[in-house]
Amino acid sequence: MLRQDIIQPYLDTHPWPTLFVTVSGAHLYGFASPDSDYDLRGAHFMPASAICGLTTPNETYEVMDLDAEVEMDLVTHDAKKFFLMLLNKNGYVLEQIFSPIVIQSTPEHEELKEIALSCITKFNHHHFKNFSKGQWEDLKKENKPTVKKLLYAYRPVLAGIHLMTEHVIESNIVTLNQKFQLSYIDDLVEAKSGGTEKMEAHNLDMEFHKAELERLLMLLETESARSSLPEEVAGRAALDDLLIRLRLKSSH
Repeated sequence: MLRQDIIQPYLDTHPWPTLFVTVSGAHLYGFASPDSDYDLRGAHFMPASAICGLTTPNETYEVMDLDAEVEMDLVTHDAKKFFLMLLNKNGYVLEQIFSPIVIQSTPEHEELKEIALSCITKFNHHHFKNFSKGQWEDLKKENKPTVKKLLYAYRPVLAGIHLMTEHVIESNIVTLNQKFQLSYIDDLVEAKSGGTEKMEAHNLDMEFHKAELERLLMLLETESARSSLPEEVAGRAALDDLLIRLRLKSSH
């Protein structure tokens, strides 16, 4: 359970109104350790007056506090940047929008969820594929491979397959594995959840996991090719309207 008393001061000092803030990282993915940091992600909106001058504020607000009682990693993007990422078929922001662990929300966040449904496409499989491959490459570079990194490689490919077949964003690997029934996933989650954030992956057959990831990545490609999801996003006009209303709302 995340502690609101630790999180709230970071939200209170945010320079802009937030559209939403949700939890990402290990807590969302279903394998948080007792010492896992808090990965908070979301969107904010700057008033029209802030973007009409000669100097435009930074579109991304970031706080990384390694000295806090729980390490804090907060990142939010201005609504325009966030919406453009969504229109660019970015699976990462989709997972943030639909994260069930909500720290802050607004009626406009609920509206955004409805619009975001029309932004889910076949193309989103590229995000999950590339995320998985990137995590596996990082894992191979580690002197002491961690259970966390291996789970980070498996989770996105399972999430991508699920999205292509079920047309639903699901980020929690425990929930995903109810469909896939991969016993080694349950074992990895149990080890990570009961251990530490940087626990080493001892006595793991990495050749087996390499073959499994390759199999799952091929399945992701197959399911993407035959998915009935659209090829293009359809929410641009609705996002444009929402952005204008947010800008005007925050100028009052």
